[in-house]
Amino acid sequence: MMLPVYRYTFVTFLPIYLISFDFNHEVTSTLRCGGKKMIPKGQGTNGGSLATLKILLVIGDAAEVTDTLYPWMRLQEAGYQVVVAAPEVRNYSLVQHEQPEGWDITRESPGYHLHSDIAFRDINPEEYAGLLVSGGRAPEYIRYDEHLIHAVRWLVETGRPVGSICHGIEVLATAGVIKGKQITTIAKCRFDAEVCGAMYVDAPVMVDGNIITARGARDGWQWMREYLKELDKTKISKGSIFS
Repeated sequence: MMLPVYRYTFVTFLPIYLISFDFNHEVTSTLRCGGKKMIPKGQGTNGGSLATLKILLVIGDAAEVTDTLYPWMRLQEAGYQVVVAAPEVRNYSLVQHEQPEGWDITRESPGYHLHSDIAFRDINPEEYAGLLVSGGRAPEYIRYDEHLIHAVRWLVETGRPVGSICHGIEVLATAGVIKGKQITTIAKCRFDAEVCGAMYVDAPVMVDGNIITARGARDGWQWMREYLKELDKTKISKGSIFS
């Protein structure tokens, strides 16, 4: 007696993700399985429109690449629209800072390029829920821009979260918004903060009121964790002021 022979065919369809990074626009993720788009461009992971709340990310030439791109990505992931602000609307050269073994100071090397969305002079601070200043060497010269300083002061005075990382403290110091505040920054910028009346603390992150500061690039994840908490508090306390 011959037993019947059964033939089974297994077909497995594996979704293929195409990730495209365009530093001039949003990062988009598309699932190619019948052309279905998993995350619509212009929306965060919470499904809400990124146009709801806007955050200014302040840069210039020689802004530090990790200090810049990590908050740029993390805030979009959380559902915010990140507006990159700079002296002009153009492409900016980011740099990488690292301290080689045996060096007393950081070494600088080229990083990615990032295109700005708005010039400092065109910022209307009332449109934004908060502001972040990246690190690197850019703060050394953008701190002298009167339009940027006006925006920083207005946002701090109205209680909206304002943060800096590494050399970014130079912008907050110039704006005069850290006097009497406990802040952190990279050690070599300690003088810039203290001469403007701040109290320097050697810690990864410091939160004092609506000022959220971070020491350096490797502290960025803690910086964003605390900054997002402050954004949530602001939304609750001010209701629909930003909607």
